Amino acid sequence: MSSQSATPASSSALRLSSAHHSLADRLGDPVLRALTWLASAVAIVVLAALAYKVFSLAGESFSRYGLGFIAGENWNPSQGTNGYGFGAADFLFGTAVTSFFALLIAAPVSVAIALFLTELAPRRIRRPVATLVELLAAIPSVVLGLWGLIVLAPVMRNTIEPALQSVLGWLPLFSGAETGLGVITAVVILTIMTVPIVSAVTREVFATVPTELKEGALALGATRWEMVRIVMLPYARSGMVGAVILGLGRALGEAIAVTMVIGHTVNGIHWSLFATGDTLASRIASEYQGAATSLQISSLAYLAAILLVLALIANVVARLIVRRTTVRLPVGLGAPN
Repeated sequence: MSSQSATPASSSALRLSSAHHSLADRLGDPVLRALTWLASAVAIVVLAALAYKVFSLAGESFSRYGLGFIAGENWNPSQGTNGYGFGAADFLFGTAVTSFFALLIAAPVSVAIALFLTELAPRRIRRPVATLVELLAAIPSVVLGLWGLIVLAPVMRNTIEPALQSVLGWLPLFSGAETGLGVITAVVILTIMTVPIVSAVTREVFATVPTELKEGALALGATRWEMVRIVMLPYARSGMVGAVILGLGRALGEAIAVTMVIGHTVNGIHWSLFATGDTLASRIASEYQGAATSLQISSLAYLAAILLVLALIANVVARLIVRRTTVRLPVGLGAPN
């Protein structure tokens, strides 16, 4: 009797709960949609406002120098009012050199770390090692720059640079005086800062390789290296390239740590990695607060505009590459010779 009387009450409660959830769902969908649209709009507005401010601040320098500013090698604030004191070529060259060599070192190191953590490391140490690598990205730039100034620079001056010059001194890249503060030290700092990003993304890409493909290659007689070379690297190729380009965006925009170790003395374009230099970001960080004229401020903003364009291009290219879904694997996973 009681069970029969409870059944209508339970049914009513279920109907009320269903109606309540339906109402919540009907309200939740448009609210969630509105919040996501709002977040996206805020991000776009912030980016547009930032770009507008930078480009408007660079207007005076752009109107005076035009695109010739990019190729100009002279940077002398005392001559800026005469119209020939500012140019970005030296800083573009320094940015390109430091970023290129940092990625040249960081890319293979990051891929090796990712392969170790996904394929070779015992399970009990995978998480601790991955956490330690990722903690490098959490170190503040100023702390890493201070370490580079106090610890790395003397090591580079007394050990690394003399060794490189004794072996490769016949190359222009490794000629000149060993100072410890210069382009090569900035390259090492950027490498340390880039490795966590590239290795983390590459590790996630390797984790998406289907287990069936790897086990199939091993079952057909491939060694572990052949499985990596034939299956994993082709499958993850686009993701790896995207990770490297994301690392490039990190290297392009680093300012504080590079400012502390690169030396700043720029007298034209030097091919020696031992020479001092400067980058777009480090010049802005070191000189903006002490800028004396409106043209100097505008020229620094012009540097910022160039850097902003380069960073946006790097990130857009990385996103486009990562979004590629077509994976081309070899037709056969033949047995090893």
